[in-house]
Amino acid sequence: MLNRRTLVQVSLAAGLVAGLAGFSTVAGWLRDWQRERTGWHQIAWPFARDAWPAGRAWRGEGGTEVYVRPKLGFCGNCETGVVADEEVDGVTDLDLLDEHFLPLQAGGRIRITDLLGRARLYSLKMKDGSQRLAEGIAVAYKCDLVVAIVLGNVADEPTRKAAHQFLESNVVQVWVNAQLDGR
Repeated sequence: MLNRRTLVQVSLAAGLVAGLAGFSTVAGWLRDWQRERTGWHQIAWPFARDAWPAGRAWRGEGGTEVYVRPKLGFCGNCETGVVADEEVDGVTDLDLLDEHFLPLQAGGRIRITDLLGRARLYSLKMKDGSQRLAEGIAVAYKCDLVVAIVLGNVADEPTRKAAHQFLESNVVQVWVNAQLDGR
């Protein structure tokens, strides 16, 4: 026969296991709900390792892909942030998709949540020879940058707007804020 202390410990352990199983189930439901709600799902970071930490990548409905990563301590001007198209050209990692990317037009100011910067439309020749459109985005937070590429039919305004809304979603912003935490 088990003593009272052993019974209490076994009961507590069983309760803990049941609680963790329940938490795991709820977390899975939350992940699936978030995917259904936003229409985006996370994919593997497609780029080879370089001087910067890997970012996060997502694919949305219609095949649009979004790649995001912070570049800590990389903002050229901490006071003004990203203000020139040449800065967007140089920092947005488009060269990882096509070393000879071509800007299609002058860029414009963009605001992603409370971060300001610039966005610019590009034409890319992918490794398989196909032509694709991409939007490069660079926004500043103090002396750090957050860069993004939206790859897909970004000439279509609703597609681009959906990608911008996704960049402002909790899915992306919670991750970005964790990367910038304490900066």
